[in-house]
Amino acid sequence: MANTVSWSREPASLAEYGEDGISQWNNVSLRYRIPLRGFFSKRVKDAAEVDDLVQEVFLHLIRRARGGPIEHVEQYVFQVAANALRDWGRRRQVRDQDAHESFDEEIHQPVTDISPERVLLGKEAINLVTAVLRGLPERTRDVFVLRALEKRKYAEIAVMIGISVRAAEKHMAKALAQLGGAMERAGGRD
Repeated sequence: MANTVSWSREPASLAEYGEDGISQWNNVSLRYRIPLRGFFSKRVKDAAEVDDLVQEVFLHLIRRARGGPIEHVEQYVFQVAANALRDWGRRRQVRDQDAHESFDEEIHQPVTDISPERVLLGKEAINLVTAVLRGLPERTRDVFVLRALEKRKYAEIAVMIGISVRAAEKHMAKALAQLGGAMERAGGRD
């Protein structure tokens, strides 16, 4: 027995796809699985995502069918597909998924070789940076914190502190010079 279904015309309602619920869903699946894969494949790169989206459409159809008959099945299927794609895009944008890097064991090796010496060197570096920042004039320290830690623009910093943009840039340069000099001196002690 062949798994293909052919109609002389497109069935208008879900009831026309079979006599009972199981045969209706089997026939709908046979009829729309490949067209849905094509629809999503043109818009989504990842094949696993395509399969998930096709599955999401069928789940929606099954849930919807419990509420009553579905008329104009083909239009409904592709409207659901368009909505699923739009929702997928929103979720992806919210999660900023394109900025994420996939896990690769060869690239992402666990860090297991943190020696006590390395921990001590890290603590010393933090203490040095803290000491240098505490030793800076208040305005220079404020500019450094706003620029380096809070990622503010020089124009914003200038307005916040009440100085010119050029003065904010000079304060930042002074802070960086102090930190660089301290790190260089600390590195020369080894």
